[in-house]
Order: sequence, then structure tokens, then C-alpha cells
Amino acid sequence: MKKTDVWKKAAAAGLAALLAVGTITGCAAKTDTKETGTPAGDTEEKDGASAKDTAAADPAGGDIPTLVYWTVGGTTPSDFDQDIAAINEYLEEKIHVKLDLKVAGWGDYEKKMNTIINSGEYFDMMFVNNTNYSRFVKMGAFEDISDKLQSVAPELYEMIPEQLWKGVTIGGKVYSVPTYKDSSMAQFWYFDDQYVQKYNIDLDQIKTMQDLDKPFRDMKEGEGKGFYPLQMSQGSPFNGFFNEYDGLTSGLQPLGVKVDDQTRTVICTLDQPDIMENLKLLHQWYMDGIINPDANVLTEPQKKLPFSSAQGWPSAVATWQVLNGVEKYDAFKVFGPLYSTDTIQGSMNAVSINSKYKDECLKFLQLVNTDSKLRDMLAYGVPDKTFKYVGDGVIEKQTDTWPLAAYTQGTFFNMSITEDADPDQWDQVKKQNEEAVSSSCLGFSLDLTNIQNEMSNCLTVWQKYKYDLLTGASDPETAVPAVIQELKAAGFDTIIQEAQKQINEFYN
Repeated sequence: MKKTDVWKKAAAAGLAALLAVGTITGCAAKTDTKETGTPAGDTEEKDGASAKDTAAADPAGGDIPTLVYWTVGGTTPSDFDQDIAAINEYLEEKIHVKLDLKVAGWGDYEKKMNTIINSGEYFDMMFVNNTNYSRFVKMGAFEDISDKLQSVAPELYEMIPEQLWKGVTIGGKVYSVPTYKDSSMAQFWYFDDQYVQKYNIDLDQIKTMQDLDKPFRDMKEGEGKGFYPLQMSQGSPFNGFFNEYDGLTSGLQPLGVKVDDQTRTVICTLDQPDIMENLKLLHQWYMDGIINPDANVLTEPQKKLPFSSAQGWPSAVATWQVLNGVEKYDAFKVFGPLYSTDTIQGSMNAVSINSKYKDECLKFLQLVNTDSKLRDMLAYGVPDKTFKYVGDGVIEKQTDTWPLAAYTQGTFFNMSITEDADPDQWDQVKKQNEEAVSSSCLGFSLDLTNIQNEMSNCLTVWQKYKYDLLTGASDPETAVPAVIQELKAAGFDTIIQEAQKQINEFYN
């Protein structure tokens, strides 16, 4: 049965934007390699053949299409090519394609993807998220797959819920395949169980940040001066601080719309009463030694956290325990689940507008999302080498060297679980998605075309202040007015006006 056309309204509203995108040439603008940092040879022509032609060629010299696929992950092991060869044997058998899989490191991903798009380096598919998707679409880098989905990859189209397709729609068109996983967002807080027992913390009574004040103070008093109940760092501030506000995929946290505001009024989040109250509380905790004094300058998160905050699902607590080296965490949900454009755009895969194999790319993404064997191989490696099956849909890892990030590839719901995971975890994620409410701005993505300079300047301002504010190191009574003043000088009011204009046009 054909799905409802979720893009119909967005297409009408975004017609003007689409016409503008249509004027962009198929290949993204090529920039000087000195500016982009592109390695010599990535964009140079050799022996009369362009880098694009070289990249697109089949390394085996046969007629099997080889898809150049850029993703993100850890350091690749020395035998990674052999493992990919095993995956390619299966792909060749199933859909007559191979992968040339390229992995950008966690710290290099953003810069590398920018370089690829700006230089016009050839690729067929790319992992993207809410930090770069809209921008790359506006640069004309990705193929519009709206019309191809139902004809080329009907199983893929049907298996992914309508809300997710809506969440990746830009200007009425779909330029990526969303990853159907914990696509809605739920916020969890969790305490180390030893402190819950020692200080009789009633988790059922904790609903807000203010409710954390007493257990934090009890823990601080009982454990002593060098103990910090709330330990944070630059890369790990108070997770979910702006959950109540839809950031419109802008990446600028002072900008937002209250998720339940049916008027969709764009505001500065920093001067909202709830945000200011929580910023003041963070600062008080910082001054009282509840937060570690180096939180605003510490670059790496610490281990064995007495308390922390993360987005996930109930059984994800097992992962948080392992990551932190804590025997038992007591986790509880405090927000969500919520669908927003940002939550859906946390993981997507896009097809290059320059790809020679657009249909093959969609068939590959369909197979990833419907074939459990391929899904497991991408997530865990090669059976009986990097992992082995120990039950139906249950695996045991044989090594921790597999570099690929499972959340980037495809749905969770056809992927085997590890032997130490809750057997019901995917059911929990599905249930959470089904129960999710939608942000009032679901489906809207801010077009930065007319406000690129203002956005860049405001992001610079926010970067200057955010670590001090979100770790409690600065006094919001003085810091917030200073931030807002500098944001306004950088063009923040222009951004708000443009965002409001676009929202009004989109929904009317």
C-alpha cells in the first residue's frame, strides 16, 4: 500500500527555495587546496584522467559497480581491507555491487566532509548529520531521491516511518535516507547506585534540575571536599539542557522555538525564565563545589561519574555503566520521547549528485536496512573473526578493533544485539519511537542562505561563552546579558526575523 505523501505541503511551501537550489551547478564549487587542506592528489588530474574518474573506477577492473562510501568511525585495523573484501563478496552476490569504504576519524569527520564537498572530490554515498546536512544540500552536493525511493527501493521507503521522511525533507524534497533507530529523543538521568543507597535518594521524586539539589548536597556533605557529585567537561556539559526548545537545525543553542508552542514563535532561549533559572542553579552548584572547578576547561570527560545525563532508552544504562566503569547505575527518564527535525537528522546517508551509481546506492541502503546478515557485518565485522553468533540474533564480539559506528549505517531493528545487552532493547526503542510526540516545528529546517554571515558570527560569539555558562563557571546574571548583547551586534535579530519569516511561510 502506498504511503501518504508526506512532502506535499512542504513542496508547495519550499518552491522558491527549490528554484534557487536548482540554479546551483551539479558539482560543488572547487576551492584551492591550500585553503581547504585537501591533500595533494585529491583534486589534481593525473594522466589525463580527473580525480572523479579515478575514484569512480572499479578497482577490480570488472563491470561490478564500486560505491565510494564515506562514513565516520575509529582507527581502521591493519586487516580492514580484508574484512571489507569479505563484505564485498556478500554484496556482489546479493546486489552486484562492491564498497570502497572510507572512514574519517571522529576528530576529522567535520573537516574532511567539508573538504570533500568543497573540492568536488568524487564519492557515491556519505554519512551526514544535523551539523552539515542542510548546508551540503544547499551547496547542491546531494541527489534528490524523492521520486526514486518508491521505484528503486520500495522496501526501504515502506519500512521507514513517515515522520522520519518528513524530518529529512528540505524544500519539499528528500536528499537522504534517515537511520531508523532511536530517532526520537528521550532524556535520562542516572546515579551511581552506591550513592542512591547510601543517601536514600528517592529517584521517583526527581523531575527537574531543582530536584537534584538536595541529593547533590547530601552527597557532597557526606563524601567530602574533593568529591564532585556533578562532574562535567567542555565536551560533556549538562546533556539535554535545551531539550524544551527546537533548535530548527541551526546548531545555535540561543535560537529556538518551544517544542510545544503552536504559534511557533522564534525566541532567544537564554533569556527564557526556565533556562535562566537552570543557569543560575548550575552556577550556584559550581560555587558550592558540587561541580568540578575545571569543568569549563577540561577537554575529556571523566570516568566513574556519580551522576550523569544522556539520551537513550531504558536498557542503554548497561552501556553507560561500561563506558563509565560503574558497577550499577540507576537510570530514570526525565524528558521525552520527542521527535524533532534535529533528532531525526542525527544520522542519515546521502547519495552524491555526481554519483554514477545512484540506483545502486539506494539498493545498497535498502539492503542494509532489510538484510540482517549485511547489517551485522557492517556493525560488527566478519563472522567468526571479529564476532561470532551465540544465539538467534545475539553475537559475541571477538575484538574491539572494528572501527565502524553502527548508528550511522541503518536501522537498529534488523541488527543483532551483543550477548550482554537487554534482549528487549530494540522493542524498547520501537516503543519509545511510537510514543514520541512531535515538536511543533517537526519537518522545518532553517535555510541559512540569506543569513550565513550572521550565523557564522553568532556561532563564534556562542562558542566564546558556552563552556563557562553550561558548566556553571560564569554568573548568568552578568554573562547572559553580555552574550545577548554580543549576539545582537553579530546579527542575531536578523537571524530571528529570517527564521520567523521562513516558519510562517512554511506552515501557512
